[in-house]
Amino acid sequence: MSLAGYFKFEEYKTNMRTEVLAGLTTFMTMAYIIFVNPAILSDAIGKEAIPSLVTATALAAGIATIIMAFYANKPFALAPGMGLNAYFAYGVVIGMGYPWQVALAAVFVEGIIFIILTLTKFRTAVINAIPVSQKYAIGAGIGLFLTLIGLKAAGIVVYNPATLVALGTENFTKAEFWIAILGLLIAAGMMVRKIPGALLVAILVATAVAVVIGVAPAPESLVAPPTLDKTFLQLDFAGLLSIGAIGVVFAFFMVDFFDTLGTVSGLSAKAGFMRKDGSIPDSEKILMTDAFGTSFGALLGTSTVTTYIESAAGIEEGGRTGMTALVVGLLFILVGLFVSPIAAIIPSAATAPALILVGFLMLTVIRDIDFSDLTEALPAFAVLVTIPFTYSIADGIGVGFISYVALKILSGRFREIHPLMLALAIVFAIYFLYLGGLIKF
Repeated sequence: MSLAGYFKFEEYKTNMRTEVLAGLTTFMTMAYIIFVNPAILSDAIGKEAIPSLVTATALAAGIATIIMAFYANKPFALAPGMGLNAYFAYGVVIGMGYPWQVALAAVFVEGIIFIILTLTKFRTAVINAIPVSQKYAIGAGIGLFLTLIGLKAAGIVVYNPATLVALGTENFTKAEFWIAILGLLIAAGMMVRKIPGALLVAILVATAVAVVIGVAPAPESLVAPPTLDKTFLQLDFAGLLSIGAIGVVFAFFMVDFFDTLGTVSGLSAKAGFMRKDGSIPDSEKILMTDAFGTSFGALLGTSTVTTYIESAAGIEEGGRTGMTALVVGLLFILVGLFVSPIAAIIPSAATAPALILVGFLMLTVIRDIDFSDLTEALPAFAVLVTIPFTYSIADGIGVGFISYVALKILSGRFREIHPLMLALAIVFAIYFLYLGGLIKF
C-alpha cells in the first residue's frame, strides 16, 4: 500500500505536497525545543549532560511523533512539554531537592498511569471531576511560571531583598541582557507577522550574535554523533517511596493529562476532526501515543512528552493526516539528533525569549474562564498566582483544588463538587499539612 493510501489522502482531501509542507511548517515552529529543553533540564542535571539531553529530546519527539503518524493517523506532533520541563528542573530537583533520577522515575510512572487510565473508563471520571476553570487556570499559571523563569534568565527581573523582585537595571550594561532583548524583539516581530519558526530563528540569531561578540564560545563543530551516555535508564524508583514524591507524580500527571486533552481538543477542532457532540475520532489512540511518549522519554532521560499546540501551524497549512506527523518525526531524528555542539554553546539569554513568549501563548486560555461566577473564578485566580509565586506547579494545583471545594461549600453549592474532586482536595490538604510539619506519618 502506498503512503497516500495508508494515510487516506483521498478521504481527507489532501495530497503529498500539502502534507510535506505542513510537516515542515510544524517542525519549524517547534524545533526550538531541541535547544530549550536541554538548556532547562541541564540546570538540574548538569551542563555536561547537554549532548545526551539533545539526543533524548530529539529521539523522544521523533519516535513519539512517528507513532502518532502511523497509529493514530493525525497531523499532531509531540515533544517534551514546556512548563513540565521547568517544573522538573526548578520545582522538583532544585526546589524540592529530589535527585534528577527520582524526577525521571516520577515522569515514567506518570506515563504508565496515563496509559492505564486511557485503557479504562476511569479516564472519563477524572476528566469530568476537574472543573473546566481549574484546567484553564493550570495552563495559564504554568504560562506565568515560564515567563518568570524567562524574565529571570534574561536579566529583566532580578531578586530584591526589599520587594522580592525588581527590574534588572544593573544588567543594562551587560551584553547578555541586550542579546535577550534582541531575541525577544526578533521572535515577537516574526510572530506578529505570522512567520513560522519565530522562536527557533530568534534563538539561533541571538546565539550567533553572542558568539560574534564573545559572550558565548564558538561551537567546536556543527554536528556530532548522538549520545545518551549521561541520561539513558537513569531512573531511581526507590526514591519515589515518600509522601512528597507521590505529590510530584500527581502533579506531573495532572498537568500532562489535562494539557494533552486541551491541546488535542483544540487541534481537532481546528482540523475539522471534532464531531458535533464534541467527541474526537481515535482520541484513545492519540492519548495512548502521548502516554507512551512520556514513559519512553523518561527512559531516554527527558521530562514529560506531550502533544504540541504548535501542530496548529501545520494544520493551518493544510495538514490533515499522519503524513504531516511523519515528516515532523523524521526531521526531529535526522536534524535534532546531531546538533548537540550548537546546543551546548547556546547561552540562557538566547533561550529566555522562547520561555517568555511560550508563557504568553499559554496564558491566553484565561479568556475561557467564567469570571462572572466567583466560585469558579477565585479558585482559578488562586492557581494562576500560586504557581509562579511559589515556583511550584504542584502547590498551585493543590491550592486551586482546596479553594474550589471550600468556596463551593461556603456558597451552599456542595452538589457541584464531584466526589473525586473532593477526595483530591482532601489529599492535597493532608499533603500540605504534612509538609508544614503539622501532621506526621
